Amino acid sequence: MTFTAGDWLRIFLQVLERLPLTFLIIAVSLFFAIIIGLLFACIRMKQIPVLKQLAVIYLSFTRSTPLIVQLFLIYFGLPQLLLVAGIQINHWDRVLFVMMTFSLHTGAYLSEVFRSAYSSVGKDQLEAAYIVGMTDTQALIRIIIPQAFLIALPNLGNYTIDLVKDTAIAFTIGLIDMMGQVKIILGNNYGIGMFEVYVIIAIVYWLICMSIELVTMLLEKKFVKGRTSLSR
Repeated sequence: MTFTAGDWLRIFLQVLERLPLTFLIIAVSLFFAIIIGLLFACIRMKQIPVLKQLAVIYLSFTRSTPLIVQLFLIYFGLPQLLLVAGIQINHWDRVLFVMMTFSLHTGAYLSEVFRSAYSSVGKDQLEAAYIVGMTDTQALIRIIIPQAFLIALPNLGNYTIDLVKDTAIAFTIGLIDMMGQVKIILGNNYGIGMFEVYVIIAIVYWLICMSIELVTMLLEKKFVKGRTSLSR
């Protein structure tokens, strides 16, 4: 079968039909991953008893098991576990289980990013802020957080790109996102044009990731320029 320009465009548009859902998964998962990452970073930095040990177990398990296994555990296992306590979540939409999995998975990595970024700023700057009369909140907002954010930004961009690529496994539990749409297209065509279809989806993911990389670079340059101007 020879693919014409019209065939390429038709399939490209069919894949893009599910792009809003993929963007929703990315945005919501990243939002909660940042919250989870900050929470567990604070727990480990503050050395909170019991919670610190639980955080270490969570981080070790999440970073040591495949994402697809975590997705299956949450989608198939969590409803069974909660059913023991009389909580019924089998009626939940699949996208909620996907977002939950990606948030927990990415949050584990981001917690280490935030923790290392905060540690890189140095306690001497915090002490200097106290000397000039700043409160804890003022020191965090005006000195620590801006520098820590700049340090964490490249890794934050990298893990966002990883999250984009991770969404490709959401179809394994029956969610029709972009990758799920690809499976439907191939099924309707009886597998004909498999190479062309996968080229199209690869280009779509590539363009999304390149856009994120570009935004990360622009933000990094902007904040570096801002710091340089303030230092002068």
